[in-house]
Amino acid sequence: MINQPILNLIHHLETQFDDISIARKEELSGLAKAIFKSLNSYNCAKITVICTHNSRRSQLGQLWLNVAALYYNVSHISTFSGGTEATAFHLNMINAIKRAGFNILTIEEGNNPKYHINISSEINYDVYYSKKFSENYNPQKQFIAVMVCSEADQGCPFVPGASNRISLPYQDPKNFDGTTSQNEAYDNKVLEIGREMLYTLNLVKSMQK
Repeated sequence: MINQPILNLIHHLETQFDDISIARKEELSGLAKAIFKSLNSYNCAKITVICTHNSRRSQLGQLWLNVAALYYNVSHISTFSGGTEATAFHLNMINAIKRAGFNILTIEEGNNPKYHINISSEINYDVYYSKKFSENYNPQKQFIAVMVCSEADQGCPFVPGASNRISLPYQDPKNFDGTTSQNEAYDNKVLEIGREMLYTLNLVKSMQK
């Protein structure tokens, strides 16, 4: 069962689906169709969310896809993330995720720490850390590549092994680092990506009926 603070947040974000623009809903529908097709073709959907440094938006995309699949009971979905280079899961985003109500456990320290992010009372075995999208931890074939930053989108016109490549860019909250708007920018990004990934998986669930 999903932890209550996260469940409360999900219910809040569901009330905001109408705030998503028509154009953006069309883009999210493209991702939903790719997921539905993969589930029908392969009996599973492997989704790798990609941005340049795998430090903020792609980590958040992976997390919320995981949450949304669990909440809407869309089975056989596996979520991953990666970058065109590896850095670290940025502390500003870690803190924003914590403020949203997620429980984060550091399982390995260092320059590129590894984390578990618990979303339910069951053990969450997903490991969150910065890595290249081509790293062996991620799927190497028959996966959906979701490009969430314009730099990675432009730098990777072709993603080897991907069955689908979806462009879904988000503005980088990094632009507000060190400013008085920093926390607000990161908190808003948590809500924005959460709202859109929930909307997407809700579409997938509707397609399955």
